[in-house]
Amino acid sequence: MKHTSHSDKPCPIAQTLGIIGDNWTLLILRNCFMRTTRFDDFQQQLGITRHVLSDRLKKLVEHEILKKVPYGESGRRFEYRLTKKGVSLSPVLMNLASWGNDWLFDEGEAPIEYVHTVCGHKMKPIQTCSSCGEVVETNKVKMVLGKALSESIKAEPSENLNALLGYSINQD
Repeated sequence: MKHTSHSDKPCPIAQTLGIIGDNWTLLILRNCFMRTTRFDDFQQQLGITRHVLSDRLKKLVEHEILKKVPYGESGRRFEYRLTKKGVSLSPVLMNLASWGNDWLFDEGEAPIEYVHTVCGHKMKPIQTCSSCGEVVETNKVKMVLGKALSESIKAEPSENLNALLGYSINQD
């Protein structure tokens, strides 16, 4: 199956989904965070075909989310390890799991929970503002165009913006 890259859209969500937005890739990443590193282990754990697994791992390596590291005496077999870029996806996966626990399972039936190893308590991921430290509430956040995008669309007629961007912008 051919994947759409969305690399032509000036949107970080669209471009990120073009890299990690299919179910197999997210499950591979989940297993990476659970310390799976070897091709055969991914295949056995996920029940994924060799072709699809190879395709997804190659894409994650190309985008520097995983790195291939030789192991064994021959050096012809590889492990797949998270890079710093890959590790930074942890909050995304934790938030997906948290949403699933909240909305797909009955109370007390969550299949995955997180424990903060510093204090030993179960925790839920939350977002805080990097400037003031307050907990982020969705209704108190607005999305605005970044400087680079604002500059690049100044010359674009407003009627073309939705097609160019793939979303509507509110410039108030």
